[in-house]
Amino acid sequence: MEMPAATNAPIPGRALVAGQAEGDILHATTGLSVWGGIDPATGIVIDHHHPLAGKCVTGRILAIPGGRGSCTGSAVLLELILNGRAPAAIVVCEAEEVISLGALVGALVFQKKMPVLRIGPADFARLAAYPRAQIAEDWLYPAGDGPRATMAAPSSAQRAKAPTLQLERRDEEMLAGRFGKACEVAMRLLVAMAELQGAERLTDVAQVHIDGCIYTGPAGLRFAQMLVEMGGRVRVPTTLNAISVDRRRWRELGVDPDFGEPASALADAYLALGAQPSFTCAPYLLATAPAFGEQIGWGESNAVVYANSVLGARTLKYPDFLDACVALTGRAPLAGSHLDAGRRATLAIDVAFPSGADDSFWPVLGYGCGAICGKEIPLIRGLENSGAGPDELKAFGAAFATSAAAPMFHIAGITPEAAGQAPARAVAVSRSDLVTTWETLDTAGDAAIDLVSLGNPHFSPSEFARLAGLVRGRTRSPGVSVVVTCGRAVHQAASAAGYIAEIERFGATVITDTCWCMLGEPVVPPAARTLMTNSGKYAHYAPGLVGREVRFGGLAACVEAACSGFSRRGRPGWLGAAG
Repeated sequence: MEMPAATNAPIPGRALVAGQAEGDILHATTGLSVWGGIDPATGIVIDHHHPLAGKCVTGRILAIPGGRGSCTGSAVLLELILNGRAPAAIVVCEAEEVISLGALVGALVFQKKMPVLRIGPADFARLAAYPRAQIAEDWLYPAGDGPRATMAAPSSAQRAKAPTLQLERRDEEMLAGRFGKACEVAMRLLVAMAELQGAERLTDVAQVHIDGCIYTGPAGLRFAQMLVEMGGRVRVPTTLNAISVDRRRWRELGVDPDFGEPASALADAYLALGAQPSFTCAPYLLATAPAFGEQIGWGESNAVVYANSVLGARTLKYPDFLDACVALTGRAPLAGSHLDAGRRATLAIDVAFPSGADDSFWPVLGYGCGAICGKEIPLIRGLENSGAGPDELKAFGAAFATSAAAPMFHIAGITPEAAGQAPARAVAVSRSDLVTTWETLDTAGDAAIDLVSLGNPHFSPSEFARLAGLVRGRTRSPGVSVVVTCGRAVHQAASAAGYIAEIERFGATVITDTCWCMLGEPVVPPAARTLMTNSGKYAHYAPGLVGREVRFGGLAACVEAACSGFSRRGRPGWLGAAG
């Protein structure tokens, strides 16, 4: 690709979080999930699939198109800001909420500024030609040629004027502190984000799912405990995401108290705000799952896309901290996928459902579709006769949310809002494209398997039923650990049905409250080199999060590996013979 010609002309943009910065440019054309993508303790990019893998962002101008993946990126960015490992600034060319929210909390709550600047796509491409840049409010100066002693650059004539946010009387009262300090702080952050999103007003929500209860470090704990100390209470029914430990058994599982205690304290803080101890990353499996058309405020990327796409409820992809703000106020920006216009497919993806496809097809397709569409909402065609049910859509959606930034998808003939979608353009996913995606997820070179990880997102009752049937009368290899994660409500139902007892007889461990994206040693055996999973999401994140090689496959293949201790690299039959 030909590089844009270098010119030192200043680049106008829009300060999503205003400030000044200068530093060397770290440029990539691929979006990055800050959570699972950057180590908050070191500032090093740990996403092994990203072109910046191994680079340190600290003190540099990080130029990426935007974020993708996890809602917890805002929490990790706040950790980076407060511990001095953050970029000097972040430059994006797409609408960006997760990154912006983390920087806003740093600026408005902790008085630590890290600018976030949005510029046009052509100007973003131009940055790749420069080793260094300076940022001053709405302007970026390539090569650091900007004014050296300014507190503010001239406002950009090209900056679009944001619509005026119209607040109702109760919103104004919250903002003025009439409902307490915690509610005031929450409304300040909510208003700032609503203005960035171009919302003209706020809307009521029926429920909230908080993702910010994941422990990423002391900054997130400080934020939650601050809200408790201010007397905060949720104003709508609020569930909690999977936390970073099994709250009832983390000591028994050998978790280091230096991690287990603050992680448990973070959960305690959100419970003190009035949230329910649901502790699941699959709140759509709860009896409280929202109805079609219901306005909600959910965090957790896989939960957001499932709620929007499969249930037909309406939520933005709420970053950590903003989810708590919505819970404390009961209000949300009326923007994006809360609106009809923000739910329309703009891209069609055509795929032929392969003969003999097993359950591994769905995360492979989801991950591939997410990488294709980015921030665009797709309509996937060609799966009308696939028989996809809730488990397949859960697996598809979790992988899709990992590689995409879009808040939802449509599948023709399957999801409730697919009818009537008419995207202007279309692309096709070929068998060779699926092979490429499979090989992106299935990367381990070693055939020996030390750990089988299941339940990302959390297992459903029907998945427990299937696993119990697959392991009945069999025993795992003594050299392989098998661990399944699930929510408390599902564990109770699976126990009553006898599935948990059958799975534990096989030699597996079932853990509640937490999920694989938060688990580390010793649940991940220190000596383990290779794990196997049926989760496209965990296959993506595991190399960076736990430093293990990953073998990917369907649930039956995972059970076979658990029994034999081996899984040789190779594609499944539905993808053709292994190369």
